[in-house]
Amino acid sequence: MLLFIATASLAVSIVAAPGLSVKMSEAQIVKLGKKYGAMAERRLRAWQNLIQDIQHFDEDEKLHRVNKFFNQLLFVDDIKHWGKKDYWASPVEFLITNGGDCEDFSIAKYYTLRQVGIPIEKLSIAYVKALRLNQAHMVLTYYPKPSATPLVLDNLIGEIKPANRRTDLQHVYSFNADNLWLSKKGKRSTLVGTSDQLKPWVQLQSRMVNQDY
Repeated sequence: MLLFIATASLAVSIVAAPGLSVKMSEAQIVKLGKKYGAMAERRLRAWQNLIQDIQHFDEDEKLHRVNKFFNQLLFVDDIKHWGKKDYWASPVEFLITNGGDCEDFSIAKYYTLRQVGIPIEKLSIAYVKALRLNQAHMVLTYYPKPSATPLVLDNLIGEIKPANRRTDLQHVYSFNADNLWLSKKGKRSTLVGTSDQLKPWVQLQSRMVNQDY
């Protein structure tokens, strides 16, 4: 797995604003399949088919399809998976290796939903404390309206629920490609800066911009 980190050129090339594209060509999928195996190629193709298939679905259906797709992958701690205490994987890295931890689930869902047209202001990756597990956790949150209680997309459970029904989660802060907020009762409460204050997020985006297949 360490060799994979050192050698893989997995990130998706940058496109014009507002963000990074995660669409792949057939040639790119086949190339990675030859390098990482038939199952990796199958997962990548299934992901790209999902992106194509749900482009014109309503937002609620997009949320459920994307959440269900990624929750099929395996949860693996960073130390075991990457040989690092904390590593934020790109969606391609996540799919090729068929696993990751909570931030990798959230990041993959975030970029996929952005790709299928969910506006950036409706999405935040949220850092929370999972109270039953007594540990830090990360989920994706979706805001139907700016003042609404967000929905939580979580790898711990399959059902998408409003944040006020996830009493097992204590929200700390959330971010997207633009901003960083403190969170209160599941909602964005105070804008405290931009997301480039988060080093792992900056490193992830840099890899996704600068690496190629």
